[in-house]
Amino acid sequence: MFLGIDLGTGSVKTTIVDYDGNVVTAATRRYSNSAPVPGHEEIWPDVWWDEVVAAVRECCQDRGMDVAGIGLSGQAHGFVLIGSDEQPLRPAILWTDLRTTREVTDILALPADLRSPLCNPITVGMAGPGILWVQRNEPEIWQKTRKVLAAKDWLKLKLTGEVSTEPSDASMTCMYDVVADCWSTELITKMGLEYDVLPQIGKSAACAGRLRKSAAEILGLPVGIPISGGLADTASCLLGMGISKPGDTVLQIGSGIQIMTVVDEPTPEIQPFYNTFRAIDDVVYKMAAMQNGGTAFEWVRNALNADWDEMYRAAFEPNPGNGGIVFLPYACGERAPILDPHAAASFTNMHIGSTRENLIRSIFEGVALAIRDSWDALAKTGVEASGFLVTGGGSRDVRWRQLIADIVRVNLIRCSTTADATKGAAYLGGLAAGHWASYEDLPIDGSTGETLRPCEMDVYAPNLAEFRRTYYALK
Repeated sequence: MFLGIDLGTGSVKTTIVDYDGNVVTAATRRYSNSAPVPGHEEIWPDVWWDEVVAAVRECCQDRGMDVAGIGLSGQAHGFVLIGSDEQPLRPAILWTDLRTTREVTDILALPADLRSPLCNPITVGMAGPGILWVQRNEPEIWQKTRKVLAAKDWLKLKLTGEVSTEPSDASMTCMYDVVADCWSTELITKMGLEYDVLPQIGKSAACAGRLRKSAAEILGLPVGIPISGGLADTASCLLGMGISKPGDTVLQIGSGIQIMTVVDEPTPEIQPFYNTFRAIDDVVYKMAAMQNGGTAFEWVRNALNADWDEMYRAAFEPNPGNGGIVFLPYACGERAPILDPHAAASFTNMHIGSTRENLIRSIFEGVALAIRDSWDALAKTGVEASGFLVTGGGSRDVRWRQLIADIVRVNLIRCSTTADATKGAAYLGGLAAGHWASYEDLPIDGSTGETLRPCEMDVYAPNLAEFRRTYYALK
């Protein structure tokens, strides 16, 4: 069997698949990030490790010695600073972190010919500006830094003792030439960073190391089993659903929300609102990334002291409408389509008769309108899709999916599993072990066939117009 480990923003998920690619078992362990300063978002990697161990042991139970390969995926953009003893020098800085406004401005001032091959916007939360912040603000930490690793690459080091990355995570750093498929060494030098702190780049599906004895004993797994180079979570999600042909499109709803569509090749672009990333082998995809999915829901839910049962009941049973309230879900700033790290969440258009139920309904509508806003903008770049394969832990409720279909105006095809990044990681374990020769050989059936179609009339068009007007009015 093959084990997949997905090191996410708020939890680690594990999945075992058998030799036919079928899911055998899964386990999840959650953890909390810290905000030592408003706008900062961090976590000590030791917290990750404790929960990885617990999740792997729960997932494997008495099957551990049958695991023949491990694949990895994980949250993107954040990074871990490693010293000479392989130990983290400070808490990992995460993609939700907002501290790098000055560094983003400085990188944007670099020549356009250096930035256009990145095919991505320079934004807060990405590794390049974050690494530059550490160099400037924590020089004593920076002097001890030997390598900078993405989350799943830190886990790979913990498991194997080997240091490496691969194109999917590298292309998400704002230091990678996506067109040439390599580190942008000239840009890195112009940023004032040392190129040698970045890991060597290998293949996502190749064996990047073998499970060392110290980790194997803790995890209850065989010593020496192969571990893949891995993928960033969104790329692993695509792999897990068999998305690899141009035009294939996925809507992933989790802590953040992503619309991902496969394209023929990357196109150089200066500061686009969307991302262009590498996936497995020669697969390239565009992504409209929204930072405020589950993060916005959790923030409002806690503020209202509402559990999830109340949230869904108030929003859909029966549907009271939102009473005209406009909710902008930008609690963490926002990337697609507005590229505004200073964007803020807000409720507007409230009146004396507005109810708690109206507020809750407006949250669901506001997040769905943000998805529509991003898809409309992405479609203008030339991508097309008649339907989205929808996945992620935030997509389980059929009433919520129907609302998204009605607002975004596309068919939503439900994915066969919500743990697709983890399943993709498990497939990587099989590829690293040589069980499958190529991602094209994977036994994937990503769709359940359940399709939700939008209502005939675009009844939310006025809501969308008001949503957009409200953002610019408050800016």
